[in-house]
Amino acid sequence: MNRAIVRKVVTTVHTWKFPKKAFSNDAAAGVYSADSVQRNNVEDKLCTTTKMDEYDVAIVGGGMVGMALACALSSMPLTKHLNVAIIDSNPALGRRDCIKKDDLPDSRVSTVTPATISFFKDVGAWEYVQQHRHAYFDKMQVWDYTGLGYTRYNARDVGKEILGCVVENKVLHSSLLSCLEQGADFQKTIYPSRLSSMTLQSCSPSKETGFSPSATTLYNRGRLAKLDLSDGKSLYAKLVVGADGGKSRVRELAGIKTTGWSYPQNAVICTVEHDVENKCAWQRFLPSGPIALLPMGDKFSNIVWSMKPKESSEHKSMNEDDFVKAVNKALDYDYGPRPRSSFMGNNGDGFSWLTAALTSSANEHFEVPPKAVKLVSERMAFPLSLMHANDYASNRVVLIGDAAHTVHPLAGQGVNLGFEDAFSLSKVISDGIAVGSDIGEVSLLKKYEAERKPANIMMTAILDGFQKAYSRDFGPLNILRAAAFHGAQYIAPVKRNIIAYASGEQKWPLFS
Repeated sequence: MNRAIVRKVVTTVHTWKFPKKAFSNDAAAGVYSADSVQRNNVEDKLCTTTKMDEYDVAIVGGGMVGMALACALSSMPLTKHLNVAIIDSNPALGRRDCIKKDDLPDSRVSTVTPATISFFKDVGAWEYVQQHRHAYFDKMQVWDYTGLGYTRYNARDVGKEILGCVVENKVLHSSLLSCLEQGADFQKTIYPSRLSSMTLQSCSPSKETGFSPSATTLYNRGRLAKLDLSDGKSLYAKLVVGADGGKSRVRELAGIKTTGWSYPQNAVICTVEHDVENKCAWQRFLPSGPIALLPMGDKFSNIVWSMKPKESSEHKSMNEDDFVKAVNKALDYDYGPRPRSSFMGNNGDGFSWLTAALTSSANEHFEVPPKAVKLVSERMAFPLSLMHANDYASNRVVLIGDAAHTVHPLAGQGVNLGFEDAFSLSKVISDGIAVGSDIGEVSLLKKYEAERKPANIMMTAILDGFQKAYSRDFGPLNILRAAAFHGAQYIAPVKRNIIAYASGEQKWPLFS
């Protein structure tokens, strides 16, 4: 009885109502202290009564991917009764900021795939996205500065209505929070703090005593992980999920190594306005990196422009009019000519074996993107890198999203990979509960790794290959790139497989 009362008091103290404001992904920032892992009987007793609580799952990082996992768990019959802690230090946690539909769009957006949209619908979050600004698109055009080729994609090529949807990150996050508020059975506790240390004991045999063992006892037996927070609080969990970004503190404390490198590029992002509404996604490869123009609705578009670090500083600091001119030049006539609209002649007589199965977009002419007329947001710049964790899972610890992998943003796949991780992990946890498994056992968590790691490595390798292939101005390579554009434009099976893979509806890139 006393334990139940203490648990209720501690939960009341730690739990805040969910605000409709995005959290940061810096939940895992902090300094590891050797003192924090020392424990004695007095400290353990104190944690049990005033500073400690016990959870099934502790999600470190309350950003989009971490909240997506929480929503997935709250929506599944076998996991909706789990007791979940979410650790994130963003001070906005205690506020309830409202997103107004007539606000100027934020420069931080995500291009979500049809697979991600289906996931959001399944957990009940998409209905909240639809209450705010979002922009579906059914066409995409990709080309490079040489003018030797281009590819146009259309959702009709695969019998779909859309290729994707561009949504502000704050809208995605707010929608997940709103969804989570509706889970009446789901026990969630927010800790507005940082993770300082994480300790695990090796597993030892349990002794039957006839009493329910305390969290400290379970920790000593290796059945729980202990998390010490920067505000002095401690908690225990069967499973710790690192959803705390590329500089993951969970990954560091778990001793999981990574492989990766930095690109000689920064990404400049911002929002621009047009005189007409943009309904297509555009991407042009330039010598220093790709520039993307993504529709946001209401005559707004998002710019994601990869370039050398020195150039990014110059573009970030130049006056607004000059920057808008630079954007329009980069999307049209700068660096090289516009591509021709067809390389196969009027009727493609010489290619009848190929044109018999042409997709509808194969007959679409090259188009010039709508011109930007105004910059309507701040310009932000950040360095680009590739990182992949050597392991996604260890005993009582698992990584999802950017904590497990970061990729080049040229195809907008990063957050979609994270959402797929969240969905996969929630299924593995549910399957484990169904057969009575310990959800923190590494043998169970490795099933999640076996499903997601090969798929993430494949996408990472493809995006890295694109980055390298399109960042070199070399005659023979330019011809090969042009051939790739033409192949994707005119060979129907290739185009359909590219669309299916990029949209998340096909696990492997070609003919799977």
